[in-house]
Amino acid sequence: MHCPYCQHQESRVVDTTKSAPGGIRRRRECLQCGERFSTLERPILGTPLLVKKDGTREAFDRDKLNHGIRIACGKRPVSAADIERLTGEIEAKLQRMGKSEVPSRIVGDMVVQGLKELDYIAYIRYAIVYLQLDDLKDIRSEIDRLLSDEF
Repeated sequence: MHCPYCQHQESRVVDTTKSAPGGIRRRRECLQCGERFSTLERPILGTPLLVKKDGTREAFDRDKLNHGIRIACGKRPVSAADIERLTGEIEAKLQRMGKSEVPSRIVGDMVVQGLKELDYIAYIRYAIVYLQLDDLKDIRSEIDRLLSDEF
């Protein structure tokens, strides 16, 4: 593991904790400069290819998923840990499916459901793009549906 500060190749592990589904977080200290940094280790498990609406296939990208969720949660009281947990849960569900290909719609549905549980505003932000709510009446009906589910 290269030190991100001085690029030295040797470091010692200071602390180890369990992290997101199946991951291990290690706190390390560089033996040359003494700076500390964290690493995250996750097993590499096969995730299915995502089949888009137009029929093209794309490899599942955890970072792309995480980025989309972060955008929906921007300036909302949703912690980075909650976003990371949701991303990890979705990735784990896809891996457990055991399929080589799944429609991208399945991932979108998982995100929508997860955001609905985390934060309604983040859910609406994501749903506007994902569900293609392109006029105010559609958006209002989705908000009304949320409010009726709440009470």
